[in-house]
Amino acid sequence: MEPHFNCKRPITNSRSFSVSICRYVVGLCLWSLLCLGCGGEKSREVVVYTALDREFSEPLLEEFRVSRGTTVLAKYDVESTKTVGLVEALIAEKDRPRCDLFWNNEILNTIRLQKLGLLDASKSPHGDEFPAAMRDPQGHWYGFAARLRIIIVNTQLLQAADYPKSILELTDPKWRGRAGLAKPLFGTTATHLAVLFSEWGGNRAAEFLRAVLANKTQILGGNKQVATAVASGELAWGLTDTDDALGQIEAGMPVAIVYPDQDENGLGVLAIPNTLAILKGCPHPEQARELREYLLTPKIETALANGPSGQVPLHPQATATKRIKPFSELRLQAVDWNKAADAWPSAMRVIREIIVE
Repeated sequence: MEPHFNCKRPITNSRSFSVSICRYVVGLCLWSLLCLGCGGEKSREVVVYTALDREFSEPLLEEFRVSRGTTVLAKYDVESTKTVGLVEALIAEKDRPRCDLFWNNEILNTIRLQKLGLLDASKSPHGDEFPAAMRDPQGHWYGFAARLRIIIVNTQLLQAADYPKSILELTDPKWRGRAGLAKPLFGTTATHLAVLFSEWGGNRAAEFLRAVLANKTQILGGNKQVATAVASGELAWGLTDTDDALGQIEAGMPVAIVYPDQDENGLGVLAIPNTLAILKGCPHPEQARELREYLLTPKIETALANGPSGQVPLHPQATATKRIKPFSELRLQAVDWNKAADAWPSAMRVIREIIVE
């Protein structure tokens, strides 16, 4: 049977049909636009690998998310591997980067990534406001919010007159078994040792480390563990970072900070900045630059300085409380960071030979 068409269907139905078609087309267009909009929102994200302790970095990343409407996907380090684990992940992902911005809590591994060609040269409009020694001239990385390598002492076990004054006292027999040091294969302790290897040369630095171990210096899992051991009285003193020492001081523990090697001919106290670097070929370069500029501001350095981490600001307009001495009141250790980065591989080989993991 042939199909039957009703040619006498009222015109009003034809109009209804046309209206339905129009509504369908308009709805389809609106849905397409909505999908495009959702896709745009999805692209408003940035992936951050951060070695700064999560408790310090996460609130700032959340503040950025809220203020800029950009989703922040963060990968944090763990205390046992510190920066090294994140750096090895970045190297493994070099052919297909996942990370947009690397927020390192030290500097040598950032320069190591630069030397491997993994960092994008991207000049910050405000980068020149930071000290020249704390930034790369081509914009591969920028340093901000430093920590100091300090001595933490137990004030119940030691009188002020007896406080150690130099990191060299780790080898002094009078402190045999009474001082502590984080394992120098990760984090700022590894950076500190690499600086000594670059400045002293391999032989002298290796001799120093062997003497430290021969003096029964306790090698602990991290700087926080060193600060905790001193605070509990397990150790009389140790070498750690300002943020870990502040944590114990503000918890009411009987500890104090000593800024080492401040004599006229002393080494000076080592300042290690946080660093920011954009990965070459990263998925979200625009958002990475936006987040970098957000972090490289006096506001953020002031927040890090006055917050629990007690970072030392590098930007001249940032302000900080007097919990930590400013650079202007300290003798700082002079460091050639590129030279220290070059010394890193051989230094780590020697350190692993000396320290049985």
